[in-house]
Amino acid sequence: MIINHNISALNTHRQLSSATNAQSKSMEKLASGMRINRAGDDAAGLAISEKMRGQIRGLDQASRNSQDAISLIQTAEGALNETTDILQRMRELATQASTDTNTISDRGEIQKEMDSLTSEINRIGNTTEFNTQKLLNGSKDTATAAIAVGDELKPSVSSKVTVGDLTFTAKADGDAAGADGNDYSVEIVQGSVASTASSVALSGNKITVTLGTDAGNDPLSVSANDIKALIEGSNDTKDLVSVTVAAGKDSAAQAVVAEKDFTGGAAAVLATEEVAAGAGLQFQIGANENQSLTLEIGDMRASALKLTGTGPGFTTDANVSNGTDSKGVESGLDVSNAKNASAAITVIQSAIDTVSAERSKLGANQNRLEHTINNLGTSSENLTAAESRVRDTDMAKTMMEQTKNSILAQASQAMLAQANQQPQGVLQLLR
Repeated sequence: MIINHNISALNTHRQLSSATNAQSKSMEKLASGMRINRAGDDAAGLAISEKMRGQIRGLDQASRNSQDAISLIQTAEGALNETTDILQRMRELATQASTDTNTISDRGEIQKEMDSLTSEINRIGNTTEFNTQKLLNGSKDTATAAIAVGDELKPSVSSKVTVGDLTFTAKADGDAAGADGNDYSVEIVQGSVASTASSVALSGNKITVTLGTDAGNDPLSVSANDIKALIEGSNDTKDLVSVTVAAGKDSAAQAVVAEKDFTGGAAAVLATEEVAAGAGLQFQIGANENQSLTLEIGDMRASALKLTGTGPGFTTDANVSNGTDSKGVESGLDVSNAKNASAAITVIQSAIDTVSAERSKLGANQNRLEHTINNLGTSSENLTAAESRVRDTDMAKTMMEQTKNSILAQASQAMLAQANQQPQGVLQLLR
């Protein structure tokens, strides 16, 4: 018999410690409901479940992003719904103005409503916002170019007028050292014979065109009176200002037939405010990088819809405002006579088609996002179930283990008491 080392007690103590630790872990799992409470519980399972948790939370946030995107689209589409109603009324007014049962005074009143409705289209385009972001002013369209303060704005120069069998077309072709930054090319067609002008000079707000020759190197047989009538009788005098006619074959230009100054037109116009380049909207609709949807919303203001402009078909006075104040800054469609009013019907119908196409695009993306939300919900649910199997504890199984460990701990305690009594037998030897 020995007393320095009670092997039975040591063994029982080890078993008691093991049972107590196991019981403690079982109680921890039952209290938290988690099978893995620390990395030591299951190192691989912890890493796997944390990755799953990241995906689940990403999917849930992507679902919320998609719902916000739908709200943005509904905001834009709701505004365009009102724009469509306005355009339908403008088309009705243009049709009304096209008939000659109206007097000049009648058409003047129609013109007032046309300009006012056009201003409202501008207001909708300039002020429709979602979370302070403007939606319909072209800023969400990559086709919108950046403009810095002081940049030269190039006016649209496109003139095509006909006198007799002569058709004269002037247009801006791109970059050049003109006063407005445009390079003017000119094509003259007489009957079926075309000629390109030998020179086009731009000085201040005057354009001088020297007529070229036909295929046989002969000057086009255009009389001075024809050219003068072309200039003075055209509404496009802002584009076609003065013309120089070649006097004969192989001869230099001889005379300036007519010259007419104008305000605006080819003169340089500088930007007074900065406009950032347009950029499409990016909606993050997935849990990972590059899982996004891009949406572009076009410029839905009057100028982009071609409801304002200069030249034939538009009023001489700028009575259309940007919608936020009463200052006229653009010229609207002219319905002061039957011809212009009839042409305005086609322009407005084209604007209706443009707005309808934009609304259709928005609606298609909204439907897509609704399916996206359903898909994200399904993915999140299934991934949550998988993560639960890795991370959560089986309460029934853990309760069973806890009961077993509790009984073992109690039994170990009892046996430890018995083992501690064994050395007492040595005392019998001393009697």
